[in-house]
Amino acid sequence: MRVERCYFCSKPMYPGHGTMFVRNDSKAFRFCGSKCNRLFKRKSNPRKKRWTKTYRKCVGKDLTVDPAFEFEKRRNAPVKYNRELWGKTLQAMKRVSEIKKRREDKFIMDRLLLDQDQRRVKDLVHVRRGMNLIVLPAAGLRKGRVVLEEKMEEKDEVTKRIEAGVAAERKRMKQEEQIKIANEEMMSEDEEKIEEDHQPKEGSSKDIDDEVDMSDEESDEESIVDDPIDINDDDDDDDDDDEYDDDRDAAAAAAAAEVDDDDDDDE
Repeated sequence: MRVERCYFCSKPMYPGHGTMFVRNDSKAFRFCGSKCNRLFKRKSNPRKKRWTKTYRKCVGKDLTVDPAFEFEKRRNAPVKYNRELWGKTLQAMKRVSEIKKRREDKFIMDRLLLDQDQRRVKDLVHVRRGMNLIVLPAAGLRKGRVVLEEKMEEKDEVTKRIEAGVAAERKRMKQEEQIKIANEEMMSEDEEKIEEDHQPKEGSSKDIDDEVDMSDEESDEESIVDDPIDINDDDDDDDDDDEYDDDRDAAAAAAAAEVDDDDDDDE
């Protein structure tokens, strides 16, 4: 049994139902009733009619993508009759129809749940806009009183925290002062110990001075022995100066004698 589809609304048509219109180009159009036939002749668009399958698929109200739709395609390939093949085909058709029905139901339920969420949001927006019509005038005063009490409680809590923080800060500063005083006392004790260690004993300074004087005297004596003074050095220097003067006078006299000889020769 071949089940046809209405050309306008996509409704299933069983054999013996509906009408068929054949155009001049020999193309056949099947309609489930006179309504679809009349709208087709008026050239109405089925995508703009809310009661058609085409409209529901366009707006996402029906399942459009599914492998089960591949089985509904018409195949004009001739097939030889086989009893076993026909039996398996009928079983497969029942199974495919069940799967398709379950998937369509699941799709519809998901869409309804989403629509419920959207309606809930719209209702909340509507209620918020008309809140002045629902809430009593005295409700604002009561709410203001409650808000004021909450603010007072928050303020008291803040003051308590501040006082606790101040007390803790004072305690911390006191501890720091005590630690500082203890450190200063320890440092003073260490300085006193160091001074006591560096102080010389009685008689030790005098002995050290005597040793230093003795070492200075010994070094002076050694320098005198190593560098003796020559008393005759000054006399030697005077003799050398006299010899130099005599040589200079002799040279000057010889030069004057040569000049006189030259004058005599010229005359």
